Amino acid sequence: MSAPHPGPRWLSASLIVITLLVSINLRDLAGWAGVPIPGLPIPFGGAIVDNGLGVLLVLAVAAWLRPGLPLRHALGLGGSGWQGPAIVLLATLPCWLGLWWLGGISAEASLLPLVMLALLFPLAEEIIFRGFGFLFAHRHQGWPWWPAALVQAVIFGAIHWWSFGGGGGMALRVFAMTGIGGVVFAVLCRLDRNTLWSAVVLHVSLNMAWNVMQVNDATAIGWQGNSLRLSAALLAVAGVYLLHRHRTHRAACTTR
Repeated sequence: MSAPHPGPRWLSASLIVITLLVSINLRDLAGWAGVPIPGLPIPFGGAIVDNGLGVLLVLAVAAWLRPGLPLRHALGLGGSGWQGPAIVLLATLPCWLGLWWLGGISAEASLLPLVMLALLFPLAEEIIFRGFGFLFAHRHQGWPWWPAALVQAVIFGAIHWWSFGGGGGMALRVFAMTGIGGVVFAVLCRLDRNTLWSAVVLHVSLNMAWNVMQVNDATAIGWQGNSLRLSAALLAVAGVYLLHRHRTHRAACTTR
């Protein structure tokens, strides 16, 4: 195990928070500073650069704070077994069925938005917020797990709130749901052997459902859509918690 970078703990904690705040906003900050960073000349090119820069930033900061620590281990990208992600995937099935019942399959669904919005961007967000903001802060910087979970969740929600224009109404509901989602994803990471994969599956499956099914914004952010999200989250946490208890019990039996 590598030693942490020397320096006061408040400084490393501040660096983690600042890194999360600027992670996927680097292009905006550079533009405000008069140094614009162009997006790629393809659909979703700007968002690809935003998320890519965010991932590179957290990798660099993690490597600086814990030199010598393998980044795969530091950010929860190791193996956890297939059971946790499989349980989470099953937990999202009622959400898929509910969205299908509310709106059916969208005739406008296409491959590129699905790959970007439902696969690559959720994966990047999990690496940034749960891998770096939660697992790295908790396991390798000594943060108690619940402050680590809450800090990254609030920042995660705030960034989505800002992307919806800030203010009240729908933006506040987006803040609340994404903030709750950030806590749920962190709990799944902790339960599933401190890895990202169960959280990634929940994030990807829910995003995929919202892009495959035809659901209007009022329903998606209203009580029906939020109820489906929360039910999937609760089922996922309950399932992975039971798996965690089973693993703990089995490990205790083998050591007797």
